[in-house]
Amino acid sequence: MRSLIAMGLSAYLSVTACAAEIPLFDAHIHYGHDIWDTISPEKAIAKLRKAGIRKALVSSANDDGTLMLLREAPDLIVPALTPYRKEGELAIWLRDESVPAYLEERLKKAGYVALGEFHAYGAEADLPVVRRVVQLARKHGLYLHADSDAQAIERIFQQDPNARVIWAHAGNDPAHRVLAMLRKYENLWCDLAMRDRIAQNGELLPEWRAAFAEFPDRFMIGTDTYSVGIWGEVEAHAASVRRWLSGLPSEIAERIAYKNAETLFSRPPAGSSGDPDNK
Repeated sequence: MRSLIAMGLSAYLSVTACAAEIPLFDAHIHYGHDIWDTISPEKAIAKLRKAGIRKALVSSANDDGTLMLLREAPDLIVPALTPYRKEGELAIWLRDESVPAYLEERLKKAGYVALGEFHAYGAEADLPVVRRVVQLARKHGLYLHADSDAQAIERIFQQDPNARVIWAHAGNDPAHRVLAMLRKYENLWCDLAMRDRIAQNGELLPEWRAAFAEFPDRFMIGTDTYSVGIWGEVEAHAASVRRWLSGLPSEIAERIAYKNAETLFSRPPAGSSGDPDNK
């Protein structure tokens, strides 16, 4: 009996150690102007590496923050382009007709893989500026990283049935609603940034365990470093994520931890240089 217990404990510790070392691809990082004044690009990259994050999808307001990190660590940073140029545009960008031209110009600067993160809810997704962003994503072969409710996601797919959408925070919806959307749209993926309630005391809730089992290739981890304070918690957040990942079968845990994002963002869009200094 003791030998069986010892074997079981050994297996458990082996799985836990493996999960503790699992690399991460963080699909929701920001490095805006209010952050780089406090945390230098060198320090930001050091924080990501210390947390075991080997790749990160980064967008920033303004976009110069993303390019700073890309120059510092092109092996780690995967750039996305947000429509926000400065603080306070979250609620007004949707009606700013200068946004599409700004995005077109910035798309010349690096090998972006996504447009976003952007915020649009309900019928806002049908506003002309948002429609133009959806068109730009199709034109340039980019993902749309949308912090939106389910209704807005539905409207985006009505505009472009072939759109590829990363649903930020999994819409902050419960598991059954997220599952319904994933079943309906095969080009919809979810990042899990700021979704601490999918687990309790480090253990995944049963409904989320079932969701990951049904769609192991449609979820990615994320942090959402929207403030200096959150940047200070990157390592602790990564440890928390690894804790609940350790309760999943290793194949599913690896997919969510890094493989799904690697698969999605492995190549820059056609026609982009990937050079952050390209003018």
